[in-house]
Amino acid sequence: MYPKKNTSEEFSHQPFRELKKLLQAKKKAAAAAPPVRKAGAVELTAQACEKLIPDEDLFRNAMQDVREIREFRELAVSQRKTVLPCRFKNSSGDEDAVKALEEIVNGRRPVSLSDTQEYVEWVNKDYGEDIIKKLHRGLYSVQDCLDLHGIVVEEGKKEVENFFRESLMKGYRCIKIIHGRGLRSVNGPVMKQSLVTWLLRRYRKNIVAFVTARQCDGGLGAVYVLLK
Repeated sequence: MYPKKNTSEEFSHQPFRELKKLLQAKKKAAAAAPPVRKAGAVELTAQACEKLIPDEDLFRNAMQDVREIREFRELAVSQRKTVLPCRFKNSSGDEDAVKALEEIVNGRRPVSLSDTQEYVEWVNKDYGEDIIKKLHRGLYSVQDCLDLHGIVVEEGKKEVENFFRESLMKGYRCIKIIHGRGLRSVNGPVMKQSLVTWLLRRYRKNIVAFVTARQCDGGLGAVYVLLK
């Protein structure tokens, strides 16, 4: 058998009997008491803010002992020159070329097709060079025309062969062939290059001259052919 535990009434000396009540009372007192302010803390009210010194006065008071250094009144300051980038070289040749290009773009100057890389011409050595100028200026009446747009090279070769045969049989003197410029082709002006090759090889004996047509007749996308 275990000995029976003694109850609180059996102890005559109980020093911590009221400890729990004391702790609860102290906690309530601390919660109800106002917060303790630190020494030197000042609470600013609206009236106190109005009495604060303005920024201008503070600056003036802070600068009252500052003295001017007379030597710094006039300092040599080197101004950096602003150099604008030059778009073109300062030469008369470049300026004239740019001016001419602007006039062409704005439509104030006609384009000379003979000055472009797409311009083509050929004349038989048995004839004078002036015939090329006359042909390009349209002094020969075009009697028939062949359009090679939208067809492949092999098909174009057959069309040109038939066109030449019929033109020679009919006794035509001047004909026009539209070959296009190949601007939409990834391989460039293939038809134009092929046509020039055919004219110089297969039909050379039947040709007096050929040259790029006038702008109104197809320009760089067509040629006049002068037959014998």
